[in-house]
Amino acid sequence: MNKEFTLEDRLKERVKELTCLYSISSALRKHSDDIQETLKEICEITKNAWRHPKDAIVQLCYTHVEIKIGNIPKNHIFQESKLSDHQGNVGDIRVYYDAEHYDKTDFLEEEQQLLNQIAIEISDFFERESIKKREELLRRKAEHNDRLAILGEITAGIAHELNTPLGNILGFAELIQENNTDEQTRNDLEKIIKASIYSREIVKKLMFFACEMPHQKQPQQIKPIIEQALSLLGPNLKKANITCAFTIDHNDLVIPVDIVQFTQIIFNLVINAIYVSPPKSSIEISVTQSKNHMLMEIKDQGPGIPKALRKKVFHPFYSTKPLGEGSGLGLSVVHGIVKAHRGEIKITDNTPTGSNFQILLPL
Repeated sequence: MNKEFTLEDRLKERVKELTCLYSISSALRKHSDDIQETLKEICEITKNAWRHPKDAIVQLCYTHVEIKIGNIPKNHIFQESKLSDHQGNVGDIRVYYDAEHYDKTDFLEEEQQLLNQIAIEISDFFERESIKKREELLRRKAEHNDRLAILGEITAGIAHELNTPLGNILGFAELIQENNTDEQTRNDLEKIIKASIYSREIVKKLMFFACEMPHQKQPQQIKPIIEQALSLLGPNLKKANITCAFTIDHNDLVIPVDIVQFTQIIFNLVINAIYVSPPKSSIEISVTQSKNHMLMEIKDQGPGIPKALRKKVFHPFYSTKPLGEGSGLGLSVVHGIVKAHRGEIKITDNTPTGSNFQILLPL
């Protein structure tokens, strides 16, 4: 389809182009949260700006977004313009005609220029949306860090205040127990001692979380540290009727760690694994070395951790255990120690069931 294009026709098309750009700017200014709806409106506006709007089909593709106004015929011709942003994401916007009724001469040079301008407007829109998302993410991170900093200060104060009286309770209870022969009294004192030791461990975890425990990172051979920790955890594993297998690809692997804090990582993760694992199951610990890192994996055969909870479990005082069975500090302490060692920790699924805690530490 092609007919003579008069000066009057050109003026009408020019008015349509200007109206199109104004309408698109208005649509972008009014945008709230629904990107799909805004882009659909832009495609509708674009369709109506072309010389043959009833037969024009508009398609917009950009990363995860695809908008189509009309059905693209099998045999077609089209104009297109590329979309891009600073991250290198690319897409395009196209206007189609059915090739059985139209040819390339039915597209105007001015329409290509208009399409290029529309593409710039859409690219700028995506850029602004990307900046807004990054700003919101940074704001949330800053708020989270502020909350953690305040919580850390409060926690450190509580830990220091509790440490001295707990030490006194434990010391005097042990002293009285040594000099007392009454069985009932000794049993009661034993309960006080156990409760004090448990409370002292919680205080230690609070101090780890608040970064009050000193770091003494030295090059350490990893294999003996893990073997020693597993030896101490032997009674826990035996009581739960769970086996533990440990493998390491380099027996002489040495990395800079605080030996006490690294042992704390093993204890916390293995104790958690024991808690969630069914009897007669197995916990696997493996250590592998790459060029610049050590990867330690601790796998259990428990129910696993849903993806929605995998970030929450590292939050201080978050616990999935029944009330009274956990402080909610174990994994947050592990997370803090790993970060203090400039490492990373993440949770993935174990096969066929369970969780896999992966810890990456620099050599």
